[in-house]
Amino acid sequence: MTDSFPYEIKEYTATGSRKVSMEAIREVPLTIFLNEREVVTLLCTGKYPRHLAVGFLKSDALLSDPAQLLEVDIADEGARITARVRVSHDPWEGGRTIQRSITSGCGKGTNFDRNVATISKRRVESDLKVTPAQILALAGELKKRSTLYGRTRGCHNSSLCTPQEMLLFREDIGRHNAIDMIVGECFLEGVPTKDKMIVSTGRVASEILLKTVRIGVSVLASTAVATSFSVELARTIGLTLIGNIKADSFWVYNDPGRIVLEK
Repeated sequence: MTDSFPYEIKEYTATGSRKVSMEAIREVPLTIFLNEREVVTLLCTGKYPRHLAVGFLKSDALLSDPAQLLEVDIADEGARITARVRVSHDPWEGGRTIQRSITSGCGKGTNFDRNVATISKRRVESDLKVTPAQILALAGELKKRSTLYGRTRGCHNSSLCTPQEMLLFREDIGRHNAIDMIVGECFLEGVPTKDKMIVSTGRVASEILLKTVRIGVSVLASTAVATSFSVELARTIGLTLIGNIKADSFWVYNDPGRIVLEK
């Protein structure tokens, strides 16, 4: 599948202009239907649409158990992708409605207030231990694998890791989508996550933190910074939150003892 397209463009600099070749990342709408009801349209590269659709529904608490899934039908028409998901339960039970909100990422968020209220009552529990050197090494590996970003400068990257190695790597125009691809794969394939961490690019807004906590990950690290809401949530629930990772340094917004100097 093509994830970028070549273009000839004109580049202006202080010394004049010139024609150059570049690649633009693919952007396509993915519309998710749940039991024939439209839930959301995400803007994405179109990669891993099954994992992305299921991951979004899991992140938004519309799915809780893989056994609920009856069918996931993906139709890629080039200019649009449709994901039709059928489940055995009634996701709208009790008159539940979709409360749409504009999030800090691509597409539309749903049920934001309810998700915050639910997650805020949790306490992240994990025996995971990671050293500063391991965090820096994983961030370096993330950068090394970011070849689509190198070609287009138009995507975010996320990974599921143990302290020793990177297990899953995903990239998309939205950091939310990259996280949801990981959420969906872990959910569908039964990948344990309580002993894992997520290392990503992009600002850690509260929506990213909520997705991470919902699958049980206890350490979230990003090469970018976190918002105040994310810092407060991390401190409330006991999530280890790391940001601003550079070649030899990073910030720790919150850590209840998972970062250790030696292991």
